[in-house]
Amino acid sequence: MNDDTPLYHADALTAFADALLQKAGLAAPMAAVVARTLVEGDLLGHDTHGLALLAGYVKELESGGMTRDGAPTVLSDRPAAVLWDGMRLPGPWLMEQGMDLLVPRARQLGTASLVIRRSHHIACLAVYMLRALEEDMLMVLACSDPNTASVAPFGGTRAVFTPNPLAMGFPLTQGGVMVDISASITTNGMSNRKRAAGETFAEDWLIDATGKPTNNPQALFDQPPGTLLPVGGLSHGHKGYGMALLVETLTAGLAGHGRADPAEGWGATVYVTMHDLNAFGGKDAFLRQMDHVAQQCRDNAPVDSSKPVRLPGQGGLARRESQMRNGVRLHPSIAAALQPVEARHGLALADARL
Repeated sequence: MNDDTPLYHADALTAFADALLQKAGLAAPMAAVVARTLVEGDLLGHDTHGLALLAGYVKELESGGMTRDGAPTVLSDRPAAVLWDGMRLPGPWLMEQGMDLLVPRARQLGTASLVIRRSHHIACLAVYMLRALEEDMLMVLACSDPNTASVAPFGGTRAVFTPNPLAMGFPLTQGGVMVDISASITTNGMSNRKRAAGETFAEDWLIDATGKPTNNPQALFDQPPGTLLPVGGLSHGHKGYGMALLVETLTAGLAGHGRADPAEGWGATVYVTMHDLNAFGGKDAFLRQMDHVAQQCRDNAPVDSSKPVRLPGQGGLARRESQMRNGVRLHPSIAAALQPVEARHGLALADARL
């Protein structure tokens, strides 16, 4: 992106996405939540998991792959541990409903967890960490998609896992920390974008079907397909392999639903836990410790003096504030991807421009 890339009003983008989702049949309360979540992804700078997902969501609604209305089925409900069947309802809406359930339980019990099987895609995990900062809680979120695979276990050549993202958020006296990482070096979304643009990665972040390292995302689409490398790459990929197994345990394992079951299409299995800081050492003690660690990180002598050490989420929060004030700069591929669905439903992304 450059300075010539169009700017958009954040509120107008949300209204556009909301209207488009409703045109595709999604219930109005759900459409509002999904639209807001996708735009928040772009505001934070996660532009492969913001409005880049909107065209795909609309197609899922049109095909019946995403459920348009209804409620999750409660499969198990203990005070601090809940299991839902998400009924393939929109992931961002299920997440908001889940956090609404967990926050008061965590205030009462100290910790509360929800696992969701058969959710649809939940978009950008970092967005949900904003709730942790608002509620003065420590939040942990993990997600896998049991319906597809693009990451091989360390030492292998056949895909078993998805990138299996893992996120964490907690407040500081000023701002907060929002970690959003995956067990693979890169993601499917970025690989798809690079391939569509005819680009390669800066380093060998994939292997082909024979195990040969490559920087070309086309390897994922070859027959037989290659795979994304786990975090740690060719030499230390056991680290990302371990992270992938952790996410599978928290999601599919606790849900009792995952890769051992028939695939149903694009979706997610989700794990989320909220911790009330006052239930442990107390909020003040938590902040004293984490403010100290955060300051040690910020004050650390950088390898490159032009790139000071930042906390995870620091850049995203600053970017969000700036884009809320000055306009949102979308990746050029987003407008192009939306053109067919805009035409079908009589809406125009360009109307949201500054």
